[in-house]
Amino acid sequence: MKINYKNLSIFFILLIVEIYIALFIHDNIVRPFVGDVLVVGVVYFFIRSFINKIKFLPVYVFLFACLIEVGQYFNLVSILHMENFKAARIIMGSNFDFNDIFCYLIGTIFLFVYEAFCSQKFN
Repeated sequence: MKINYKNLSIFFILLIVEIYIALFIHDNIVRPFVGDVLVVGVVYFFIRSFINKIKFLPVYVFLFACLIEVGQYFNLVSILHMENFKAARIIMGSNFDFNDIFCYLIGTIFLFVYEAFCSQKFN
């Protein structure tokens, strides 16, 4: 397994931005929307840092994000009796919002544009 340091660097940058948004931004646009658009990028670049051969990875990341959102709808944190674990509540979330799925879709579109740009750049 070979580590792609460019993707790993992008992952860390996006992760730091996500953490900054979570800790310091408390508005009605950046935190609920931009954070959700970026979260698919965080997962995507983390996976791409280690595995480059997955076709349609943005679709899989989108489906994963939607699964997490569906878990929020069914209150999965409570079902698993993890409501006392702050990390579980942060990672798995606690409030279903259809707008989050729309934000994940926008983030996924950005990832497809990124992949198209990179494939043209290197061909």
